[in-house]
Amino acid sequence: MELGLNGRVALVTGGSKGIGLAVARQLAAEGCALHLVARTQADLEAARGEIVARHRVPVTVHAMDLAGRGRAEELGARCGELDILVNNAGATPRGALDEVDEERWRQAFDLKVFGYINLSRVFYARMKARRRGVIVNIIGNGGERVDYGYIAGAAGNAALMAFTRALGAGSIDFGVRVLGVNPGPVATERLVGLMKKEAQARFGDAARWRELEKGFPLARSATPEEIAATVTLLASDLSSYTTGTIVTIDGGMANRGSLI
Repeated sequence: MELGLNGRVALVTGGSKGIGLAVARQLAAEGCALHLVARTQADLEAARGEIVARHRVPVTVHAMDLAGRGRAEELGARCGELDILVNNAGATPRGALDEVDEERWRQAFDLKVFGYINLSRVFYARMKARRRGVIVNIIGNGGERVDYGYIAGAAGNAALMAFTRALGAGSIDFGVRVLGVNPGPVATERLVGLMKKEAQARFGDAARWRELEKGFPLARSATPEEIAATVTLLASDLSSYTTGTIVTIDGGMANRGSLI
């Protein structure tokens, strides 16, 4: 299917691994020029080398921590005008209220919640002035299927869901669309690492981590490519009437009463 994205410019945060890298690959396959942001220069260079070799599109990398104040404006100055912004960088710690202290909670929100908001603020203003552009926020189904043991994630994701819906409801009047994607468990390096630790603790064998997926829909996690395919479609003009909404990709998990 031709998505009509050839020649457009996209910024993907957290773009060196996992979902972000999968999104970058698919946007590049559609002919988008890319800006990729992550903390580690070496990972970014590896991602750029692979994408350029395969898809022959321009890829610019920016090694920076988006949690700091002023970083969104700094990145905005580097990138110039965008057609697509994909907010993806960030991870929120697991734990109940008495297990996540204020410092860890604030660090997580500075990167993911305020990182998304601040980058959206910078690039939405430019898109609004040009009367075109798309912002896609990769959030997480923890804002829908709230978990006592993931309280910081539940709060942060719910906040970003509300932010996305509120901004996207009015942005369409200025030619800009704002959307969210809520993945459930996705087989990224980070999740697999966490599941291996859990398998080691539970079974005494990290190699048995896939047994932890038995209660998931289809008895597996989603792949990064499955999430990226939806992000790419939403960023295209084929979704030109879609804004202010959240697409959940979790195999129906958020609406199940039990995963057992």
